[in-house]
Amino acid sequence: MRHKPSVTLVLICLLGLLAQALAPTASADTPPAQCRAHTSDYIIGPGDELRVYVWQNPDLTITVPVRPDGKISTPLNEDMVAVGKSPCRLAKDIEQRLSEYVRSPHVNVIVLHPVSVYSEVKVIGQVKAPQAIAYHDGMTVLDAVLAVGGLTEYAAGNRARIIRMVDGKETDIAVRLGALVNSGDVSQNLPLKPGDLLVVPESRF
Repeated sequence: MRHKPSVTLVLICLLGLLAQALAPTASADTPPAQCRAHTSDYIIGPGDELRVYVWQNPDLTITVPVRPDGKISTPLNEDMVAVGKSPCRLAKDIEQRLSEYVRSPHVNVIVLHPVSVYSEVKVIGQVKAPQAIAYHDGMTVLDAVLAVGGLTEYAAGNRARIIRMVDGKETDIAVRLGALVNSGDVSQNLPLKPGDLLVVPESRF
């Protein structure tokens, strides 16, 4: 003989299903994910336009330009140095400043319009269209060479070099573009960083 389920058990099951259906899968009240700094992170420069988003504080959320003096002004932060920092680092600095007024602030910084020289990679010398190109995360020398139309017939690709500022000092990094472009040597497809200068010299006859 089968026993009928009790009314109480049925109600518990129904309430459980109802709770699952009403539980939010994603909420606007969820704080922004923590950013993770990495070696190729974007570096903020003068002229960049930033969106400073403060979670659950719309009055503190603002879009601001980076001034020529390298600083930004946001609510409760009159002068915050932004130049030379990654968006993640700047967000942490703003959080620290806001913690004097806001309990456990969560800040995200997004670069809306990167226009500073810190966001560029310059390619000069024996390439078809020497120019400054916008840097993007993960950019390599092959990306840069393709963006400027490739090497000219007079290029000494295997004597190319990357000029990079490291801790305020100019550093030369050799790169064999000829081996990369003509022979497919991917070991020469070196990563670039914002502010790099890729120089392709002329062949010696």
